[in-house]
Amino acid sequence: MKKEKKTLTAKQQAICFLSRREYSRAELAQRLLRSGTAQDETEVALDELERLGLLSDERFAEALVRRKQGKYSKRVITTQLKEQGIDRDIIDSTLTAFDETSEEEDVLKLWRQRFGKLPENEKEKNKQIRFLIARGYSPSLIFKTLKRVKDEG
Repeated sequence: MKKEKKTLTAKQQAICFLSRREYSRAELAQRLLRSGTAQDETEVALDELERLGLLSDERFAEALVRRKQGKYSKRVITTQLKEQGIDRDIIDSTLTAFDETSEEEDVLKLWRQRFGKLPENEKEKNKQIRFLIARGYSPSLIFKTLKRVKDEG
């Protein structure tokens, strides 16, 4: 006896996706379109979900910033939000609390968690610098942080 495959509406599919995690409108639209949902049905479903408060680019942006802040630079987070189709105004309003001072503290905290001690040689120093650059921090901020740690120690 074969099981019949149950087809879900665009709204039902979107709710299934949203039950697992937050999605941006653009990202959720891509997922629905890839699953074979028609463009107009997708837009209607997304409009309905936004109206019900189940889909929110603002909430998605806030969740992404909370998850990434302290581990990645403001620049990397901004790029990731843009890639997810988040509007520039939403990005700006979400990142207002993410100022330069907190980024200095974030890179110091990340350095302490990852390394905890000053590099003993150039090879170790370069490894630490590469790690922090890969997280999106600027070289000037990294050198400032290493100098601060050296001056404290």
